[in-house]
This record gives sequence, structure tokens and C-alpha cells, in this order.
Amino acid sequence: MTKSIPLFTLRSVSYNYLPDKPVLTQINLDLYQGESLAILGANGSGKSTLLKLLCGLIFPTAGEITAFGQTLSEESLRNQAFLQNFRQQVGFVFQNSDAQLFSATVWDELAFAPLQAGLPTETVQTRVRDTAELLGIQHLLERPPYRLSGGEKKKVALASVLAVNPEVLFLDEPTNGLDPRTQFWLVEFLTALKDAGKTVIIATHDLSIVEDIAERVIVIREDHTLAADGPTLKILSDRNLLLDVNLIHERSHFHVGAARHHG
Repeated sequence: MTKSIPLFTLRSVSYNYLPDKPVLTQINLDLYQGESLAILGANGSGKSTLLKLLCGLIFPTAGEITAFGQTLSEESLRNQAFLQNFRQQVGFVFQNSDAQLFSATVWDELAFAPLQAGLPTETVQTRVRDTAELLGIQHLLERPPYRLSGGEKKKVALASVLAVNPEVLFLDEPTNGLDPRTQFWLVEFLTALKDAGKTVIIATHDLSIVEDIAERVIVIREDHTLAADGPTLKILSDRNLLLDVNLIHERSHFHVGAARHHG
């Protein structure tokens, strides 16, 4: 893991939807290449907002974000070269797959981002086939996304992002609404991406998946400030912290150290 120059830095970043309604307050953070990071917090703490800020979908009310050595702002994304490079480097998988899928067929869904990136038609066709094979969805390519199951939609949403081979993959509540089999598959797949050197950043309140996927955890309080930042086992072992930020309750029997071992 490269620790010299962060891929992303956040300095005193705050975000308000309304003037007196903070969603994030004074966040300072460095994210590095090859990291596997989980952003934890109770519902409404600001996890999804933090992902959207990092992806350039929204912009800070105060403070500054840099990405790949440049300021990430509305103004910088008006630069076509930076915009195209940034969109190829960063992939975002929404919590709700229906919010992400809009094309007539799964093939079109997977081809959309590579075509937008200006890749040649032959390259796009290869990307679509390879990505579909990687996720085991070749049999879905001619089907309309709206006719798929929830698990199939999640795989297509993930494939549509991976088709441009981004350096950084952001996922918002990736296991939300998935059946146990698809959830297990997704955790295995994200672990494989992490092991292959991709930068994988998830926002979740599902503690059961964190130990398998993430080596580092940051925790956001319900008052939208940063509560903790450290190695996964250290954070998950801090019962008082998890109680304080409303990720577990007094009667919870959550235990760390039960993660699967991958061969």
C-alpha cells in the first residue's frame, strides 16, 4: 500500500443541506491507494453524504477535498480532461440499484460508461463481455434491468461501474436488501477486488461484513463528526465506542474475530 501521497484528502470538510442542518462537520481524512476502508455510522450520520462528496456528486459547504493531487470542486470538474480522468478513476455503486440502472438492456448498461469515456467500440465490446464473465451475468446481457431480481440488479450495477476499470470503488450500503446467498457472494467478490489491489471504500452500518472487507474503519457520530479512525479489529473491539455511536445496543452480542479466512 502506498502511504506517501493520499489519493484523497479532506480538510475541515463540512456539508449542510440546509443552513442549520449539518450532515457532516469538520471532517479531516486521508485515503490511500490500495486501501480497504469501511465508513461506519448509524443511519443518518452522514456516511452516504461522505461517499457522494468523495465521488464529486456533491461539494463541501466548507473545507476542501483533493483527489489525485487536484482540488475536487465544481470548478475543477468543468475541466474536461480532469473530469474524464476522474470519472474513469472512480466508480460509485448506489445503495438502491434501481437508481443506477436506466438502459434498455444489461449489455447497454455495461457499455454506457466505457462509451462515455471515449473507448473504441471493439474495446467496449471486450470490456462488456469480460466484466459480465467476471460477475457471472453473461446470461443476463440481453435482458432489461427492470426485469431482474434484487441480487441480479446489484451485480449489474457493480458490473456497470467495473466496466471502466476504476482505481477506486465506492459502495453505499452494498448488502442492503440482498438475500444471504448474494450477500455472501458480494463479500467474497469485494474481498477479491481488495486482494487484487483495488481501493475499496464502503459505507455501511452492517457490522457483520466489515471484518471481511475492510482493513481500516472510520466511524461517524450521530452529530456528524468523526468519532474514530483506525484498524478494523481495534475499532470493532471497542464496545463503548460502538454503543456511543449507536451501532450496537446494550444487549448486542456482536463479536469480532469471526471473519472467514480466504484462501
